[in-house]
Amino acid sequence: MSENPSGRWLPAEWAPQSAIILTWPHLHSDWKPWLPAVEPVYVEISRQITLRQDLFINCFDESHQHHIKTLLLTADIDLSRIHCYRVTFNDSWVRDYGPITVLENNQAKLLDFHFNGWGNKHESRLDNRVTRCLHQLGAFSDTPVESIDLVLEGGSIEVDGCGTLLTTSKCQLSSERNPQLSQSKLELEFVQHLGINRVLWLEHGYLAGDDTDSHIDTLARFCDPHTIAYSDCIDPNDEHYQELKAMEKELQALVDSTGAPYKLIPLPIPLAIHSRDGQRLPASYANFLIINGAVLVPIYQDPADAIALAALKNCFPDREVIGIDCRPLIEQYGSLHCATMQLPAAMQLSATMQLPEE
Repeated sequence: MSENPSGRWLPAEWAPQSAIILTWPHLHSDWKPWLPAVEPVYVEISRQITLRQDLFINCFDESHQHHIKTLLLTADIDLSRIHCYRVTFNDSWVRDYGPITVLENNQAKLLDFHFNGWGNKHESRLDNRVTRCLHQLGAFSDTPVESIDLVLEGGSIEVDGCGTLLTTSKCQLSSERNPQLSQSKLELEFVQHLGINRVLWLEHGYLAGDDTDSHIDTLARFCDPHTIAYSDCIDPNDEHYQELKAMEKELQALVDSTGAPYKLIPLPIPLAIHSRDGQRLPASYANFLIINGAVLVPIYQDPADAIALAALKNCFPDREVIGIDCRPLIEQYGSLHCATMQLPAAMQLSATMQLPEE
């Protein structure tokens, strides 16, 4: 693969961060029937983040902003760490339409890729504008933003901070994203924009109920440059068994940037959880979020919760591993990592706090 001439570097998620972005669900979205259940999840995510770093919250309008402030105050959350901005949006999965931040000559740059609703499955015009709207509101101070005419979702890529990117062919090569680009040409786009010099492709792996075409952040995640945690199924009668075992074999064949096989950490998938209409929901422990000093792990009131938490504690011995009940989140087919996007420590944050006064 070509060397990266741009001097860019996409930090791994475990690199020091300045903030996390959340887009808060509201009454005018698909979340309306589940708001009483899902808002406590967002409050707990906010509490854990603000204990360690700043938090950006995208809210729908002034009324929504006041409502969020009330929830945060009731939970005794430090409002001095909250940056709240009013932007209109279609959905709450900011991982996939929020900025991907690279370092260029040690300076942060926001990359605003095109978002088309996971391959034209859902309305996305407002989501596609969120990064630019936040930039216009001064959310990122004077950090420059670069708009890129390439469909790319944050949950579809996983990097080790050393030039390796892990992804799935089902997502990146789907006909509804970048049909004009072959696999090799897409790799060159990663080199140019993300500072990548090596792409690892997985052909297998999926979760029932997932409408992202197998985003990597539900399947396999770097824990360090030499370790990958992945979704595993040991029940031959489960619909995921064949695909996840095929993915496991692919992972076993991969080598890290030193040429050594990866240390692989299996994360069990939870027992089947179904929506009100009977559809299996895409519950995954691989959808964890790394923040400063901690790893926030989605749990599902399942016997496998403890197994997954223990496995990830071994992967992150210097971080606190915290389980957050995400059963309400998966009602809309995403989980904890999907709901968040990190900003690196090199990012200069705006000093303006936009939480309304009473």
